[in-house]
Amino acid sequence: MTSSSGTSHTAGSQATQGNGTRYVAREPDTNGIIDYSMEEHATWQTLMTRQMALVDGRVCREYQQGLERLALPHDRIPQLGEVDRVLEATTGWQTARVPALIPFTRFFALLAARRFPVATFIRSPQELDYLQEPDIFHEIFGHCPMLTNPAFAEFTATYGRLGLAASKEERVYLARLYWMTVEFGMLRERQPDGSNALRLYGGGIISSPRETRYALGESGDTLGCPEHLDFDPVEALRTPYRIDILQPLYYVLASLDDLHQLAGRDIMALAREAMRLGLKAPCFTPKDTAITRT
Repeated sequence: MTSSSGTSHTAGSQATQGNGTRYVAREPDTNGIIDYSMEEHATWQTLMTRQMALVDGRVCREYQQGLERLALPHDRIPQLGEVDRVLEATTGWQTARVPALIPFTRFFALLAARRFPVATFIRSPQELDYLQEPDIFHEIFGHCPMLTNPAFAEFTATYGRLGLAASKEERVYLARLYWMTVEFGMLRERQPDGSNALRLYGGGIISSPRETRYALGESGDTLGCPEHLDFDPVEALRTPYRIDILQPLYYVLASLDDLHQLAGRDIMALAREAMRLGLKAPCFTPKDTAITRT
Protein backbone atom coordinates (compact mmCIF):
# COMPACT_ATOMS: atom_id res chain seq x y z
CA MET A 1 0.00 0.00 0.00
CA THR A 2 2.80 2.44 0.77
CA SER A 3 6.11 3.53 -0.57
CA SER A 4 9.01 5.52 0.76
CA SER A 5 8.21 8.27 -1.72
CA GLY A 6 4.95 9.12 0.04
CA THR A 7 2.76 7.65 -2.66
CA SER A 8 0.35 4.88 -1.89
CA HIS A 9 -1.87 2.22 -3.32
CA THR A 10 -3.12 -1.17 -2.38
CA ALA A 11 -0.32 -3.38 -3.67
CA GLY A 12 2.53 -1.62 -1.91
CA SER A 13 4.40 -0.63 -5.05
CA GLN A 14 7.54 1.43 -4.69
CA ALA A 15 7.38 2.63 -8.28
CA THR A 16 5.51 5.77 -9.26
CA GLN A 17 3.92 6.88 -12.49
CA GLY A 18 6.76 9.33 -12.91
CA ASN A 19 9.53 7.07 -11.61
CA GLY A 20 10.18 4.22 -13.97
CA THR A 21 6.85 2.46 -14.35
CA ARG A 22 6.10 1.20 -17.86
CA TYR A 23 2.35 1.12 -17.26
CA VAL A 24 -0.12 3.87 -17.98
CA ALA A 25 -3.70 3.79 -16.72
CA ARG A 26 -6.25 3.55 -19.53
CA GLU A 27 -8.69 6.40 -20.07
CA PRO A 28 -12.41 5.84 -20.76
CA ASP A 29 -14.24 7.25 -23.76
CA THR A 30 -17.07 9.78 -23.53
CA ASN A 31 -19.44 6.96 -22.55
CA GLY A 32 -17.20 5.86 -19.70
CA ILE A 33 -16.02 2.73 -21.51
CA ILE A 34 -12.36 1.67 -21.67
CA ASP A 35 -11.44 -0.01 -24.95
CA TYR A 36 -8.84 -2.65 -24.08
CA SER A 37 -6.86 -4.48 -26.75
CA MET A 38 -7.28 -8.14 -27.62
CA GLU A 39 -3.91 -8.85 -26.01
CA GLU A 40 -5.02 -7.17 -22.78
CA HIS A 41 -8.24 -9.19 -22.72
CA ALA A 42 -6.20 -12.35 -23.36
CA THR A 43 -3.97 -11.52 -20.39
CA TRP A 44 -7.04 -11.13 -18.18
CA GLN A 45 -8.36 -14.48 -19.41
CA THR A 46 -5.05 -16.19 -18.63
CA LEU A 47 -4.97 -14.71 -15.13
CA MET A 48 -8.61 -15.56 -14.43
CA THR A 49 -8.27 -19.13 -15.67
CA ARG A 50 -5.17 -19.70 -13.59
CA GLN A 51 -6.47 -18.23 -10.34
CA MET A 52 -9.97 -19.68 -10.56
CA ALA A 53 -8.38 -23.11 -10.64
CA LEU A 54 -6.52 -22.28 -7.41
CA VAL A 55 -8.91 -20.40 -5.14
CA ASP A 56 -11.49 -23.13 -4.56
CA GLY A 57 -10.90 -24.60 -1.12
CA ARG A 58 -8.24 -22.00 -0.31
CA VAL A 59 -10.16 -18.73 0.04
CA CYS A 60 -12.62 -17.89 2.81
CA ARG A 61 -16.36 -18.23 2.31
CA GLU A 62 -16.83 -14.46 2.30
CA TYR A 63 -14.44 -14.06 -0.62
CA GLN A 64 -16.03 -16.94 -2.51
CA GLN A 65 -19.48 -15.45 -1.99
CA GLY A 66 -18.26 -12.06 -3.21
CA LEU A 67 -16.69 -13.62 -6.29
CA GLU A 68 -19.99 -15.28 -7.11
CA ARG A 69 -21.85 -12.00 -6.65
CA LEU A 70 -19.48 -10.12 -8.96
CA ALA A 71 -19.70 -12.81 -11.67
CA LEU A 72 -16.55 -11.47 -13.30
CA PRO A 73 -16.17 -12.26 -17.00
CA HIS A 74 -13.43 -14.75 -17.81
CA ASP A 75 -12.77 -13.73 -21.40
CA ARG A 76 -12.45 -9.95 -21.06
CA ILE A 77 -11.51 -7.21 -18.63
CA PRO A 78 -14.66 -5.96 -16.87
CA GLN A 79 -15.68 -2.33 -17.04
CA LEU A 80 -15.64 -0.60 -13.66
CA GLY A 81 -19.33 0.18 -13.95
CA GLU A 82 -20.13 -3.54 -13.97
CA VAL A 83 -18.26 -3.99 -10.70
CA ASP A 84 -19.79 -0.84 -9.20
CA ARG A 85 -23.34 -2.09 -9.67
CA VAL A 86 -22.63 -5.10 -7.46
CA LEU A 87 -20.60 -3.23 -4.84
CA GLU A 88 -23.20 -0.49 -4.51
CA ALA A 89 -26.02 -2.99 -4.12
CA THR A 90 -24.23 -4.96 -1.38
CA THR A 91 -22.21 -2.50 0.71
CA GLY A 92 -22.53 0.95 -0.89
CA TRP A 93 -19.00 0.92 -2.29
CA GLN A 94 -17.78 1.95 -5.74
CA THR A 95 -14.48 1.77 -7.56
CA ALA A 96 -12.43 4.84 -8.47
CA ARG A 97 -10.23 4.92 -11.57
CA VAL A 98 -6.66 5.92 -10.63
CA PRO A 99 -3.08 5.61 -11.92
CA ALA A 100 -0.85 2.93 -10.41
CA LEU A 101 0.05 5.01 -7.39
CA ILE A 102 -1.68 7.90 -5.69
CA PRO A 103 -0.78 10.18 -2.76
CA PHE A 104 -1.52 8.95 0.74
CA THR A 105 -4.15 11.63 1.31
CA ARG A 106 -6.14 10.71 -1.79
CA PHE A 107 -5.90 7.01 -1.00
CA PHE A 108 -7.35 7.49 2.49
CA ALA A 109 -9.98 9.95 1.22
CA LEU A 110 -11.23 7.44 -1.36
CA LEU A 111 -11.51 4.65 1.19
CA ALA A 112 -13.29 6.94 3.65
CA ALA A 113 -15.80 7.75 0.90
CA ARG A 114 -16.26 4.02 0.17
CA ARG A 115 -14.49 4.21 -3.17
CA PHE A 116 -11.83 1.62 -3.88
CA PRO A 117 -8.94 2.79 -6.08
CA VAL A 118 -8.42 0.69 -9.21
CA ALA A 119 -5.59 1.21 -11.67
CA THR A 120 -7.04 0.71 -15.15
CA PHE A 121 -4.09 -1.05 -16.79
CA ILE A 122 -3.27 -4.74 -16.88
CA ARG A 123 0.17 -6.30 -16.58
CA SER A 124 2.09 -7.40 -19.67
CA PRO A 125 2.34 -11.09 -20.63
CA GLN A 126 5.99 -10.91 -19.50
CA GLU A 127 4.95 -10.07 -15.93
CA LEU A 128 2.07 -12.47 -15.40
CA ASP A 129 3.35 -13.78 -12.07
CA TYR A 130 4.25 -10.56 -10.31
CA LEU A 131 4.59 -6.83 -10.83
CA GLN A 132 5.16 -4.14 -8.23
CA GLU A 133 2.43 -1.83 -9.56
CA PRO A 134 -1.12 -2.83 -8.61
CA ASP A 135 -3.01 -3.55 -11.84
CA ILE A 136 -6.70 -4.06 -12.54
CA PHE A 137 -6.51 -7.82 -12.01
CA HIS A 138 -5.03 -7.42 -8.55
CA GLU A 139 -7.62 -4.80 -7.60
CA ILE A 140 -10.74 -6.39 -9.08
CA PHE A 141 -10.06 -10.09 -8.56
CA GLY A 142 -7.97 -9.73 -5.41
CA HIS A 143 -9.91 -7.12 -3.46
CA CYS A 144 -13.39 -6.38 -4.79
CA PRO A 145 -15.01 -9.71 -3.80
CA MET A 146 -14.26 -8.96 -0.14
CA LEU A 147 -15.78 -5.49 -0.48
CA THR A 148 -19.19 -7.12 -0.90
CA ASN A 149 -18.92 -8.26 2.74
CA PRO A 150 -20.32 -5.68 5.22
CA ALA A 151 -17.76 -6.34 7.98
CA PHE A 152 -14.79 -6.08 5.65
CA ALA A 153 -16.25 -3.06 3.85
CA GLU A 154 -16.83 -1.21 7.13
CA PHE A 155 -13.30 -1.94 8.36
CA THR A 156 -11.86 -0.59 5.10
CA ALA A 157 -13.91 2.62 5.29
CA THR A 158 -12.94 3.09 8.94
CA TYR A 159 -9.31 2.64 7.98
CA GLY A 160 -9.66 5.40 5.39
CA ARG A 161 -11.20 7.83 7.90
CA LEU A 162 -8.41 7.16 10.39
CA GLY A 163 -5.72 7.62 7.77
CA LEU A 164 -7.09 11.02 6.77
CA ALA A 165 -6.69 12.29 10.33
CA ALA A 166 -3.36 10.59 11.05
CA SER A 167 0.07 12.18 11.12
CA LYS A 168 2.77 11.19 8.62
CA GLU A 169 4.40 8.85 11.15
CA GLU A 170 1.06 7.34 12.17
CA ARG A 171 0.24 6.65 8.52
CA VAL A 172 3.37 4.56 8.14
CA TYR A 173 2.24 2.40 11.06
CA LEU A 174 -1.28 2.19 9.67
CA ALA A 175 0.17 0.96 6.39
CA ARG A 176 1.49 -2.12 8.19
CA LEU A 177 -1.96 -2.88 9.56
CA TYR A 178 -3.43 -2.68 6.06
CA TRP A 179 -0.67 -4.89 4.67
CA MET A 180 -1.21 -7.57 7.31
CA THR A 181 -4.99 -7.61 6.85
CA VAL A 182 -6.42 -6.33 3.57
CA GLU A 183 -3.39 -7.33 1.50
CA PHE A 184 -2.02 -10.46 3.17
CA GLY A 185 -4.60 -11.51 5.73
CA MET A 186 -5.71 -15.04 6.54
CA LEU A 187 -8.34 -16.49 8.84
CA ARG A 188 -9.41 -19.75 10.43
CA GLU A 189 -12.65 -21.11 9.07
CA ARG A 190 -14.80 -23.69 10.81
CA GLN A 191 -15.27 -26.82 8.71
CA PRO A 192 -18.29 -29.20 8.68
CA ASP A 193 -16.38 -31.70 10.81
CA GLY A 194 -15.77 -29.06 13.49
CA SER A 195 -12.11 -28.48 12.65
CA ASN A 196 -10.60 -25.14 11.64
CA ALA A 197 -8.80 -24.64 8.33
CA LEU A 198 -6.60 -21.76 7.20
CA ARG A 199 -8.24 -19.71 4.49
CA LEU A 200 -7.21 -16.63 2.51
CA TYR A 201 -8.90 -13.23 2.37
CA GLY A 202 -6.01 -10.84 1.56
CA GLY A 203 -5.98 -9.58 -2.02
CA GLY A 204 -2.20 -9.72 -2.30
CA ILE A 205 -2.27 -13.46 -1.72
CA ILE A 206 -5.39 -14.25 -3.71
CA SER A 207 -4.18 -12.48 -6.86
CA SER A 208 -0.82 -14.34 -6.82
CA PRO A 209 -0.66 -18.02 -7.84
CA ARG A 210 2.65 -18.60 -6.11
CA GLU A 211 1.64 -16.90 -2.87
CA THR A 212 -1.76 -18.63 -2.85
CA ARG A 213 0.01 -21.96 -2.43
CA TYR A 214 2.92 -20.70 -0.35
CA ALA A 215 0.76 -18.95 2.28
CA LEU A 216 -0.97 -22.25 3.00
CA GLY A 217 2.28 -24.21 3.17
CA GLU A 218 1.73 -26.00 -0.15
CA SER A 219 4.92 -24.98 -1.93
CA GLY A 220 7.09 -27.89 -0.86
CA ASP A 221 10.38 -28.01 1.00
CA THR A 222 12.30 -25.79 -1.45
CA LEU A 223 10.53 -22.62 -0.30
CA GLY A 224 9.93 -23.65 3.29
CA CYS A 225 6.82 -22.72 5.24
CA PRO A 226 5.77 -19.26 6.43
CA GLU A 227 4.87 -18.50 10.02
CA HIS A 228 1.20 -18.08 10.96
CA LEU A 229 0.52 -15.91 14.00
CA ASP A 230 -2.77 -15.21 15.74
CA PHE A 231 -3.84 -11.71 14.78
CA ASP A 232 -2.92 -8.99 17.26
CA PRO A 233 -3.42 -5.45 15.96
CA VAL A 234 -0.56 -3.91 17.93
CA GLU A 235 1.83 -6.63 16.76
CA ALA A 236 0.64 -6.21 13.17
CA LEU A 237 1.22 -2.44 13.41
CA ARG A 238 4.79 -3.14 14.55
CA THR A 239 5.69 -5.73 11.91
CA PRO A 240 8.00 -4.64 9.05
CA TYR A 241 7.35 -6.02 5.58
CA ARG A 242 8.80 -6.10 2.09
CA ILE A 243 6.65 -5.83 -1.01
CA ASP A 244 8.79 -7.93 -3.34
CA ILE A 245 9.06 -11.26 -1.52
CA LEU A 246 6.85 -14.10 -0.42
CA GLN A 247 5.74 -13.01 3.02
CA PRO A 248 7.61 -14.77 5.83
CA LEU A 249 4.63 -14.50 8.19
CA TYR A 250 0.89 -14.01 8.05
CA TYR A 251 -1.48 -12.83 10.77
CA VAL A 252 -4.53 -15.08 11.11
CA LEU A 253 -7.96 -13.88 12.27
CA ALA A 254 -10.18 -16.15 14.34
CA SER A 255 -12.93 -15.05 11.95
CA LEU A 256 -13.80 -12.03 9.83
CA ASP A 257 -15.71 -10.70 12.85
CA ASP A 258 -12.30 -9.74 14.25
CA LEU A 259 -12.06 -6.97 11.64
CA HIS A 260 -15.58 -5.80 12.42
CA GLN A 261 -14.71 -5.59 16.12
CA LEU A 262 -11.40 -3.85 15.33
CA ALA A 263 -13.27 -1.17 13.37
CA GLY A 264 -15.13 -0.32 16.60
CA ARG A 265 -11.97 0.02 18.69
CA ASP A 266 -9.68 3.04 19.08
CA ILE A 267 -7.26 2.00 16.36
CA MET A 268 -5.19 5.17 16.72
CA ALA A 269 -4.61 4.38 20.39
CA LEU A 270 -3.36 0.97 19.25
CA ALA A 271 -1.12 2.70 16.70
CA ARG A 272 0.32 4.98 19.37
CA GLU A 273 1.02 1.95 21.55
CA ALA A 274 2.80 0.30 18.61
CA MET A 275 4.84 3.47 18.10
CA ARG A 276 5.79 3.49 21.78
CA LEU A 277 6.94 -0.13 21.60
CA GLY A 278 8.75 0.36 18.30
CA LEU A 279 9.17 -1.90 15.30
CA LYS A 280 9.74 -5.61 15.69
CA ALA A 281 12.91 -7.08 14.23
CA PRO A 282 12.43 -7.91 10.53
CA CYS A 283 11.80 -11.61 9.91
CA PHE A 284 12.77 -11.43 6.25
CA THR A 285 16.22 -11.97 4.80
CA PRO A 286 18.35 -9.28 3.13
CA LYS A 287 17.14 -8.24 -0.30
CA ASP A 288 19.85 -10.04 -2.23
CA THR A 289 19.05 -13.45 -0.68
CA ALA A 290 15.27 -13.32 -0.13
CA ILE A 291 12.82 -15.51 -2.03
CA THR A 292 11.20 -13.13 -4.48
CA ARG A 293 7.60 -13.32 -5.56
CA THR A 294 8.42 -13.79 -9.25
